[in-house]
Amino acid sequence: MTRVADDFVLPFAIEGAEARGSVVRLGAVAQRVIDGHGYSGVAARLAGEALSIVSLLGAALKFDGTLTLQTRGDGRATMVVADFVTPGQVRSVVTVDPKAEPDAPLLGQGTFALTIDPDEGQNRYQGVVELAGSLREAALAYFEKSEQIPTRLQIAVGEVQVPGEPPQWRAGGIVLQRIAREGGTKTAEVNEDDWVRFGALMATVGADELLDPKLTAEELLYRLFNEDGVRVFEPRPVRFACRCSQARVDNILNSYSDEELDDLRTPAGAIEAKCEFCGATYGFERAAAAS
Repeated sequence: MTRVADDFVLPFAIEGAEARGSVVRLGAVAQRVIDGHGYSGVAARLAGEALSIVSLLGAALKFDGTLTLQTRGDGRATMVVADFVTPGQVRSVVTVDPKAEPDAPLLGQGTFALTIDPDEGQNRYQGVVELAGSLREAALAYFEKSEQIPTRLQIAVGEVQVPGEPPQWRAGGIVLQRIAREGGTKTAEVNEDDWVRFGALMATVGADELLDPKLTAEELLYRLFNEDGVRVFEPRPVRFACRCSQARVDNILNSYSDEELDDLRTPAGAIEAKCEFCGATYGFERAAAAS
């Protein structure tokens, strides 16, 4: 198995328990997203949490496509979006209301949606649950209500200080789920005592373990499940990538009327579109795009 130092999802299975999961470790990827937006505080943490969740879930897709997480709420963070494009491209954006009271709920009331959009051959699917509490709690509610898959999830985001280096943002997480028997449609009848014990073990995972660059994912899994026997699979690299392009901008803005385009012009007369995910700016002129 290839050992990957950072920015990966590591799938694993607990031997004989019909339970599978993954560990995600994001270093440079989390830093790139947070730096690219100039985030700090709650915005940085939400971006990292969203990246962790879509990485854990997206890496489990059995087909090519896109998995998107999106929240809309009346809290300080009015919107959180992150997506995972197979085999491992991620990005995220967070909107925080600068006028919100600092003691207002972070996410508030609203909706949490996961959308799976296959590249071809399958229908688009979206599951929506009420937004309450944290992103982690919303994701767990999604699996309980929309997927009916027993799930345990821990995620963490924070700045980590490595001696001799400036603090770096990191994000990490671990998910464990009961799985259906081969060829079956219902969740396997895993021993209930085992599942309760697995949940208790997962609850002990701290942010320090998920974020420590010196603690490997394999070592973390050994700490948790060595008595049961845990098998790891090939890690799946994760990298930051944005799908924006000049062609996409031209395609969208060419559908606007001249009057609508005039409303978009800067005082200098230019039309520019800025990607909310990566910050890239694209110019547009209809004549140039149509030629």
